[in-house]
Amino acid sequence: MKKVILSADGPMAVYLVPDQVAENLEEYCGEFRHWMWKNPNGRKLLKQWYDGTWIACFDERDFIRYLNDWVFPEQPSRLVEQLGSCLEEPPEEYRDYPQFNF
Repeated sequence: MKKVILSADGPMAVYLVPDQVAENLEEYCGEFRHWMWKNPNGRKLLKQWYDGTWIACFDERDFIRYLNDWVFPEQPSRLVEQLGSCLEEPPEEYRDYPQFNF
């Protein structure tokens, strides 16, 4: 398990995820976004906008639930630490960790 930094235009958080996720973070985040639109289990994250178009409403916690429920249930990911705003630099000790902002 390795640490990554995730956010969704809000506070950043450090999560412990399977090595494969940390080493291919952008790929797994892309697969998650695809899953929301194509898999019936991901549809709960879609909302109909006022004009009838559909939008995805999710954050990094939904990504972690996706990993834990559907991709790596045998290696559950978990929150390690909450950090500051995604507009700030992460603390020095976390600067080399893979990062993704949804």
